[in-house]
Amino acid sequence: MAAKEGDKVTVHYTGQLEDGSVFDSSRERDPMTFQLGGGQVVPGFERAVLGLEVGDSVTRTIPCQEAYGERNKEDPVSVARDQFPEGVELAVGQSFRLQADNEQAMVVWVSALDEQNVFLDNNHPLAGKSLTFEIELVAVEAA
Repeated sequence: MAAKEGDKVTVHYTGQLEDGSVFDSSRERDPMTFQLGGGQVVPGFERAVLGLEVGDSVTRTIPCQEAYGERNKEDPVSVARDQFPEGVELAVGQSFRLQADNEQAMVVWVSALDEQNVFLDNNHPLAGKSLTFEIELVAVEAA
């Protein structure tokens, strides 16, 4: 049975960047389960799974537009270190969930640090990157 929109699918996957480095893999843990068409994974990943049958494996390169989008080119926002709670260890790559004035939460990443400032970036770490996934369909539960 081929996987179709609305089906609940279970997959093993390994995601790589253009340089071949692995950024995520389910191979050392339980496979991932999601509903096709449910918006739970990036669009290009969903499209790669559509039409697969249990046991099928596929390798697909997903352009950034079908993954986490283009990088927002705006410079990171500089925030004075003293604006962070005392005792918070700051490191490049660390994420924070912030509440904006309009009450929408956003995730920001520490992109750089200096003695006085913390530079925050609201791009997803994989934004602007093409991603290659090796995907194996493990199970399909029909809608």
